[in-house]
Amino acid sequence: MLRGVLFDLDGTLGDHDGAVVAALTAWLPTVGMVADPATIARWNEIAETHLAAWRRREIDFREQRRRRLRDFGFRYAPERLDEIHAGFLTEYRNAYRAFDDVPVALAAVAGAGLRVAVLTNGSAVQQRAKLARMGLADLGPVWTPDDLGMAKPDPGAFRGALARWGLRPGEALSVGDRHDLDVRAARAAGLRAVHLDRWGTGPYDEPHRIGSLRELAGHL
Repeated sequence: MLRGVLFDLDGTLGDHDGAVVAALTAWLPTVGMVADPATIARWNEIAETHLAAWRRREIDFREQRRRRLRDFGFRYAPERLDEIHAGFLTEYRNAYRAFDDVPVALAAVAGAGLRVAVLTNGSAVQQRAKLARMGLADLGPVWTPDDLGMAKPDPGAFRGALARWGLRPGEALSVGDRHDLDVRAARAAGLRAVHLDRWGTGPYDEPHRIGSLRELAGHL
């Protein structure tokens, strides 16, 4: 029997991609760069490379930020890189918003008598601050790699979260926008999973696929 819904954060509850674009648009001109589509795409590509290394626990969160800036063309000492990134981070925090379908989904989950928690690949401090900014500080337990010692797509991240939550894998539903991190990995840990495919990018053969959190009620 289903007892809880384990939500991803970035791209699922919060508009990470929109915040990145808004932040880069505001920040890049302050460091002498143009915020055009090619530059933004390059930023995202570089970010994913180093976030993947962080998810594998090869580097810490601060170091992945520094490596991103180095690959982006900033050749400074680590402390200066931290200062530069702080400018981007301020704009990112200011731009971060919840998606407008979140209240409907949370109401559906509450109406079904289910518990809510968040499992997110991000630093504990940053991710909890995002939830607070969205008015969701009291949503439920929040687990990050800082708490668990491992990150999605390691199935152990899901098992660790559920152990702390007091649920068995078969009692939880994972909901997230990354098929590799939130769906396949969750199923490998024994959870049910729904893929939130907001932008229609697939995989199209996924049987439990929704285009909006407004459709989540049908999977509870």
